Amino acid sequence: MAVQEPRPTLHLPGTTSHTIAPRAGRHGREGTLRYLKAGTGAPLVLLHTVRTQAEHFRLLISLIADQYTVYALDLPGMGYSEIVPGASYDEPAMRAGVERLLTELDLHDVTLVGESMGAVLALTTAADLPERVRRVVAVNTYDFRGGIARSGLLARVVVGGVLTPGVGPVVAGVEPKAALRRILQGGLGDKSALREDYVDELLQVGSRPGYPTVARAVYQNLPSLIAARSRYPEVKAPIHLVYGVKDWSRRSNREANRELLPAADFTQVPGAGHFIALERPDVLADLLNAVA
Repeated sequence: MAVQEPRPTLHLPGTTSHTIAPRAGRHGREGTLRYLKAGTGAPLVLLHTVRTQAEHFRLLISLIADQYTVYALDLPGMGYSEIVPGASYDEPAMRAGVERLLTELDLHDVTLVGESMGAVLALTTAADLPERVRRVVAVNTYDFRGGIARSGLLARVVVGGVLTPGVGPVVAGVEPKAALRRILQGGLGDKSALREDYVDELLQVGSRPGYPTVARAVYQNLPSLIAARSRYPEVKAPIHLVYGVKDWSRRSNREANRELLPAADFTQVPGAGHFIALERPDVLADLLNAVA
């Protein structure tokens, strides 16, 4: 008997849900991708963080939909995009999913906005598709050693367990609500910005058959996100680097990217942590609407 896939518990007013059909890719089958769409205007693509999904941008979407046609993508295997057994979740494979969105929908003059892992993918996608990308806003790029393990002691223990050979798959399949909440709050300056209904939605996705394998693979592939930094200087579009002052990255990580991209705009958000889209969507909206 077929296993019933969970359905989204959050419904964002003004958005519609869509899918991109699967296809045969260079490294095997690429699954169905799901995205949310809202608004009118030039296209803007939102790329989410590690262990989240399109609904991560629920607050931001409503603030920019008057200026842009917004596409919030569930990255391959995440959110409600298809989980393909044996698929890769390294940076090139996830980037291929982003590029499918741009090419299958034939989007041009695109503003790419990514947070965390999504920020890295926004930059590498812009390097690959310069003819389609107008601007990149990279928020708290996830391209440094340690990654989410810098959220706190619990995150170090959990992620370390997930990555441990043998027991890792078992640990990845056990995700108590209190643990997930605490790890994500470690990425926030304002802990109250993590809403309970959003945590419930993330847990719903985490219960999808095969999702623990995806989560483990994403954590395992942090080195590919770090390696992707070498692609940043290839980007021809204007870049804006945005960091929360309390982000998991260290000052040395931020300054290294600032030196790598000397022409980029650079903004640090006081009091904010890794998930700026959750706690300070107004800052990102002001930045985006000012150049719409």
